[in-house]
Amino acid sequence: MANNPTSYSNKKHKHHRNQDSEEVDGDPQVWASFDKSFKQVQSVLDRNRVLIQQVNDNHQSKIPDNMVRNVALIQELNGNISKVVSLYSDLSSNFSTVFHQQNDEHPRNGDAERDG
Repeated sequence: MANNPTSYSNKKHKHHRNQDSEEVDGDPQVWASFDKSFKQVQSVLDRNRVLIQQVNDNHQSKIPDNMVRNVALIQELNGNISKVVSLYSDLSSNFSTVFHQQNDEHPRNGDAERDG
């Protein structure tokens, strides 16, 4: 347990995140929106984990009815993958929009010199 890279990584990440939060406050509504989106993604991924386990169990059982059930489970998985792609696409778009708005409101010195 003393050689746990995850705990070291988490401590390092938390320290870095605390430093960043001092520099980048941002709009609490924006952060809440990102948080909500990531939770939606995680929920779908958790559901997919369950579906994959059910498909594997059904496949290993070799029971014909279970194999037929797999069709619907795999269809749900495919739909969920599309949801995750859509959610990440929205997140990317929203992040890009917020990033560009922040840059427009607070240009760096080099940007201001080039623009002027």
